[in-house]
Amino acid sequence: MIVKYNIFGYLIGEGFGNVFKNKKSTGASLMIMCATMIIFGIFLILGENINHFVDQVKSEQGFQVFLNTDATEEEIVETGEKIRALNGVNTAERKTKEDALNIMKERLKDKDNVLDGFNVKIFSESYVVTLTDLNKSKEVQNEIWDLGNIKKITSSDETVTTLINLANGIRIVTGVILLLLIFISIFIISNTIKLTVHARRKEISIMKYVGATNNFIRWPFIVEGMIIGVIASLISIILVGGAYSILAQEAVNIKFMQMMNMNLVSFKDMLSSIIVVYMLLGIGIGALGSVISMRKYLKV
Repeated sequence: MIVKYNIFGYLIGEGFGNVFKNKKSTGASLMIMCATMIIFGIFLILGENINHFVDQVKSEQGFQVFLNTDATEEEIVETGEKIRALNGVNTAERKTKEDALNIMKERLKDKDNVLDGFNVKIFSESYVVTLTDLNKSKEVQNEIWDLGNIKKITSSDETVTTLINLANGIRIVTGVILLLLIFISIFIISNTIKLTVHARRKEISIMKYVGATNNFIRWPFIVEGMIIGVIASLISIILVGGAYSILAQEAVNIKFMQMMNMNLVSFKDMLSSIIVVYMLLGIGIGALGSVISMRKYLKV
C-alpha cells in the first residue's frame, strides 16, 4: 500500500515538475489553450443566451383575444375561465376597455388629445394569452374561436416562429463550432506536448529498456497536460467572466434590448456550469493531448 502511494506521489510530483521544468513548452501550451478556451467560452455563453432568449420568447409570446364590444361582464369572465381551462394555455390576462384606452394614450403620447371625447365603449375587452408550447398556437386559437363572443384574435406567430428557427439555427452552428474547437485544441496541445516528449525521448527509451511500464512513463505527462488544462481554464474563466460582466451591464442601456424586453443571462447564474464545463474540458483536452503525443515514443 505504501509502495503504491509512493509511486502515485512520484508520478504526480513528476507531472508538476515537468510543468516548471519545461517553461517554454508550458507557456506555449498555456497561451494556445487559453486562446482556444476563451473562444470556446464566447460560443458557450452565446449558446446560453440563445437558450435564454428562446425560453423567454416562448413564455412571453402568445396572442390577444378581443371579445365582442357588447359582451356582458358575466360573458367576459366566463370566456376568460374557459380560455384558461384550454390545454396548452399558460396564462390569460384580462385587458379592460380602460386598459386599452390607456395603452392607446401611451402610444400616442404627446398626441393623446386626439383621443379627447372618445368613449371607452368603442374599445373591446380582451385577454392576452400565453402558451406552454408555441407550436400549439393555431390549435388553441381555433378552440377559442369555438367559444363564441370572439371579435378577433391578433398574433405574431410567424415572427415568433422565424425568431425561434433563427435561434435554433444559431444554436446548431454554435454546437458544431464548439466541437471543432475541442478537436483543434486536442490537436494543438498534443503537438505542443510532443515537443516536451521529444526532448526526453532518450530518457523514455532507457526507462522502457529497464522495464518501466507504459503507464508509469505516460502518467507524468498526462498530469502535466491536466495541470496546464486547469490553469488555462482558470485564466479563461476570469478573462471571459470579466469581459462578459461588463458587456451585460452595458447591454441594459441598449435600446433594442429595452424594446424587446430582453436581458443577458447573469454570469453568476452561469458560473457553476461554466466552471464544471471548463474544468472537464481543460483536464480532458490536456490528458488526451498528452496520451496522443506519447504514442510514438512508447513503441520501442
